[in-house]
Amino acid sequence: MFAPQGPTVRELAVQALSSVEHGYDLLAPKFDHTPFRTPDAILHSVAAVLDGLGPFGRGLDLCCGTGAGIGVLEAVCRERVTGVDISAGMLAVAARSHPEADWVRADARALPFSSGFDLAVSFGAFGHFLPRERPALFAQAYAALRPGGRFAFPVVAPARPGSPAYFALLGFDTAMRVRNALWRPPFVMYYRGFRLSDIQRELAAAGFGVELYALRELGQRPDGSPRARLVVAVK
Repeated sequence: MFAPQGPTVRELAVQALSSVEHGYDLLAPKFDHTPFRTPDAILHSVAAVLDGLGPFGRGLDLCCGTGAGIGVLEAVCRERVTGVDISAGMLAVAARSHPEADWVRADARALPFSSGFDLAVSFGAFGHFLPRERPALFAQAYAALRPGGRFAFPVVAPARPGSPAYFALLGFDTAMRVRNALWRPPFVMYYRGFRLSDIQRELAAAGFGVELYALRELGQRPDGSPRARLVVAVK
């Protein structure tokens, strides 16, 4: 029996030259075998923190992709969980893995929900939104929650300047900006501008109270600070 294989270089190139929605439709069947899927270590660490804050009622996975975060919601929510994503292809893969969940195709900037969820999570999706779009995105998350509901997502500490990770992110960001300057439609995927201080300010402007929790299982930086934190925004 053959092990599942990730996408070829050609397939990744075709995806990168598509729109965000169509690109993920193309990548969906092999997405879980790429480095872009949220690692299990992050999912497990987030679930452990949320377990201490719960239990919760209804759960929402915002920009759910193939449903990696649905398992986190199922572990901490007592009621039904829902995944929402703009890509029909990603949702189709997610539905096969989690047939008991509800699935909704929608743009996160225009959610078809109002005050129905106790917990919303998101994993690795915010690089697909320009900084000017985030306030509206956070306002949508706020509107989808019941009073006292929480919106949680992990944030990894920025790479140390001069480190291999720093140059890798810089190179990726530069390549995407060149691609978008030369090709239409754009494929928004920028992660270097996702700074914790900006996120805290934008969440507060949307009406949230903001709490931070160290994801201790993911280790510490040389200065003793956590490598990753869980942002928990409380309505």
